[in-house]
Amino acid sequence: MRDATRGGVATVLNEIARAAGVTVVVDEEAVPVRPAVRGAAELLGIDPLYVACEGRFVAVVAPEAADAALAALRAHPLGEQAAIIGRVDADPAELVLLRTRFGGTRIMDLLVGDPLPRIC
Repeated sequence: MRDATRGGVATVLNEIARAAGVTVVVDEEAVPVRPAVRGAAELLGIDPLYVACEGRFVAVVAPEAADAALAALRAHPLGEQAAIIGRVDADPAELVLLRTRFGGTRIMDLLVGDPLPRIC
């Protein structure tokens, strides 16, 4: 489990993939991004997956426990938007792949620099 406050979801997933020597495959459509955040990110020309997500975390859960973990998170008022956003694969190692809403696949690499200045 990792906090997505610094570096956003993409950075957390890259750190996990590299530390564990696995590939993380993310379904872009499954990632819950509020419409206001998506709109602001589009106006600023940044990817919301790289923006700090205060109060959010990423958990890697065994496939057989995923549904139970999701139900437990959604049972709490602060976890209503919890979602299964992808899966872990063995090959190719140490990558994060994003299955886009248009049906393609792209590599989500570590962010270079900060898309927004720190406010805290």
